[in-house]
Amino acid sequence: MRAAMAAAEVGDDVLDGDPTMRTLQDRVAGLLATEDALWVPSGSMGNLIALTIHLRRGDAFLAPAGAHVLDNELGTAAWLAGGMPRPLMHDAGPGKISPGAVRRAAGTPGPYYALRTTLLCLENTHMAAGGVVIQADEHAELAAVARPARLKVHLDGARLWHASVALGLPPAALTVGVDTVQVCLSKGLGAPVGSLVAGSAEFIVEARRLRKMLGGGVRQGGVLAAAGLVALDNIQRLAEDHDKAATLAAGLAELGWRVNQPQTNIVLLAPADLSGTLRRLEQAGVRAGPMDGQVRFVTHSGVSDADIAAVLDRIGAVDEVREP
Repeated sequence: MRAAMAAAEVGDDVLDGDPTMRTLQDRVAGLLATEDALWVPSGSMGNLIALTIHLRRGDAFLAPAGAHVLDNELGTAAWLAGGMPRPLMHDAGPGKISPGAVRRAAGTPGPYYALRTTLLCLENTHMAAGGVVIQADEHAELAAVARPARLKVHLDGARLWHASVALGLPPAALTVGVDTVQVCLSKGLGAPVGSLVAGSAEFIVEARRLRKMLGGGVRQGGVLAAAGLVALDNIQRLAEDHDKAATLAAGLAELGWRVNQPQTNIVLLAPADLSGTLRRLEQAGVRAGPMDGQVRFVTHSGVSDADIAAVLDRIGAVDEVREP
């Protein structure tokens, strides 16, 4: 990846375009079955651009509870995009919402002073639910019910590659019916920076303006795009991360810890004492972070099978007292 970055053909992506960046954007648009795509520095910026274009100030938008656009982007959906967030409870399983819930929340048009709901934000995989995969038919049903409800659809697909690999389906099978989608090049794929937001050609024209407004324009972007192209060559490698997460979860369960059954590369551990468990991990030299009262472990290309075994050995049984 570093060699590709050093050898990248570059231009000025703000002024007259960068050839390597154009290659990356065309490739991602093809993978997602969209007309065009635009590189952005982060997934949060990609989501913000999409929401800003889709929403008018004061419009409400729907999203599954715990979605990244709700809880992990510092309120920019409301602060900058001007949208009123309306979380939907997971009535179809962890990380999942039903078509009926979307239909009910969308409601019907009211008087001019009533809140308008105009956008549905989906997330696949649902990170906060533990990397839960939204099946292709589940996604399609949600997108389909949005149309008669007059809702645009944005998909936060930061981990869409993981869902694609887990299901054995091409990414485009999971973008059916969306207006826009954001995908990340660093989540498991190993690029040092970068996401892409994709949609119609008209959408990308406006997205490029917003990217500049938000300070996301770059000059010789091909250096970064080259890393993204190498990352895309390694999508199928994500299956290894999924296997490592399953091994980690099984090992923790055998040691008495309460964990989820990961569908992708995120393992959630539910301890009786969160702060005490985090101290225990830190003392054992295991890096993990808190999330909604749980401990989150994420497997990736930098984690080997030997590392998984070492983590299990260092953590030990749930009731085992470890000295610092």
